[in-house]
Amino acid sequence: MTSEATPRTDTRSGGKTAGGDGPSWGALVVVMVGTFMTVLDYFIANVAIPAIQSDLEASAAQAQLVIVGYGVAFTAGLITGGRIGDLFGRRRMFALGLLLFAVASAACGLAPNADLLVVARVVQGAAASLMVPQVLGIIGTVYTGPSRAAAFNVYGMVVGLAGVFGQVIGGVLITVDIGGLDWRSIFLINVPVSLVAFLFVFRTVPESRNADGTRLDLPGAVLVTAALALLVTALVEGREQGWPAWSWVSLLLAVVLSVAAVSHLRKREREGRGPLISLALFRSRVFSVGLAATVTYFLAMGSFFFLLALYLQQGRGLSPLESGLLFLALGAGYFGSSLMSGRLAGRLGRSLVVSGPLTLAAGYVLTGVAVTLNGTDGSILWLVPSLLIAGMGMGMTTGPLTGLVLSGSAPEHAASSSGAVNTAQEGGAAIGVAVAGTVFFPALGGAAVAADYPHAFTLSLIPLVVFCCAAAFMIRMIPAAADAD
Repeated sequence: MTSEATPRTDTRSGGKTAGGDGPSWGALVVVMVGTFMTVLDYFIANVAIPAIQSDLEASAAQAQLVIVGYGVAFTAGLITGGRIGDLFGRRRMFALGLLLFAVASAACGLAPNADLLVVARVVQGAAASLMVPQVLGIIGTVYTGPSRAAAFNVYGMVVGLAGVFGQVIGGVLITVDIGGLDWRSIFLINVPVSLVAFLFVFRTVPESRNADGTRLDLPGAVLVTAALALLVTALVEGREQGWPAWSWVSLLLAVVLSVAAVSHLRKREREGRGPLISLALFRSRVFSVGLAATVTYFLAMGSFFFLLALYLQQGRGLSPLESGLLFLALGAGYFGSSLMSGRLAGRLGRSLVVSGPLTLAAGYVLTGVAVTLNGTDGSILWLVPSLLIAGMGMGMTTGPLTGLVLSGSAPEHAASSSGAVNTAQEGGAAIGVAVAGTVFFPALGGAAVAADYPHAFTLSLIPLVVFCCAAAFMIRMIPAAADAD
């Protein structure tokens, strides 16, 4: 059950909390702008890689680092970013993250060579890791009851739509070629959007923080961040390079550092010195089981985008923009079911969240059937109905599951628990891509031809369906009392 402890909150900025006349929806709009940009930038750069390689004469390794550098910095810093928000103020850290994200985006868009672009992308990912955990923390402290459920549904919708539309928006920007900027426009567009959002942060978002008076756990931050960085790098780059020896060493070191981190956090908590993330959070079955379900669900969700893009672009020969347009079917299902979930969550509670992964599994099965029957020659439009169903499953799960998990954490640890949830989401997606890749590429064979892609794609959907069913089972194991939170 959710703790009744109340965080220290400053409402002088104009935003209203649950204790006032009602929450200001302006706060939700502002933090959703930041959420959309950070998730979008995780996907949008994929579309620009060929243009970046051509313009900056980037090597294959540098091109990979443009993607991986952002993802590793983003994922590895989320827990630390959440704790910083707990201690120094979630609104303040969100605003700082927005500014840093704007500066890093400008550096990406103006980068004269590939090396500086990679560095700027790492800084951009670090800025995102400071900003994103504050979003769920702010939602969890500003909104209560039906307003909170609605806010989490909006969050889930924004996350999904940013991922779905990443390829579409990137393809449009590069195709239109605004001002002759080519690929640079996908980064430079973040600058005015970030600055406009920054202007409204202090007017709409109330400040909140954990008032326990402890300092940041620097050793814990180093251990946790290093462990996550090693894990994500090994999984993403290891799969890409055929699992060389260094990737297995990195995985081993990640395990060692994780054990050391848990030991350190336990000791610091026993001494009452404020660990990076309170292990007491995991004593809540709602939070711990829900976090495991989140990882499992994102194993299935994040990797599907990766597999579908490979099938459409390399198997069917579609351009990034053309394949991105087919992703609109996913987006339509996601958007529609997210709106529906907001209305049904209060009545159906956990049952709605359980049905989400099962609907997603059904969508994957039907997509596999459609791809098998149509191969590389049939009409691509046969995929639209199954993608709509898959999108519906994603929309029914992402926001409601996030709200369900965070109902098991105390308000004073809002940003820390949010950092853990965000890490579960991003880490689950990264691991899912690695798992899907270990099935997809061997099935494709060494001398891949277009005709091999339907079989490899369909075979790779099998573990994703298993992950969906496992996530539904885990959600069902969350205590029924959570439905009332």
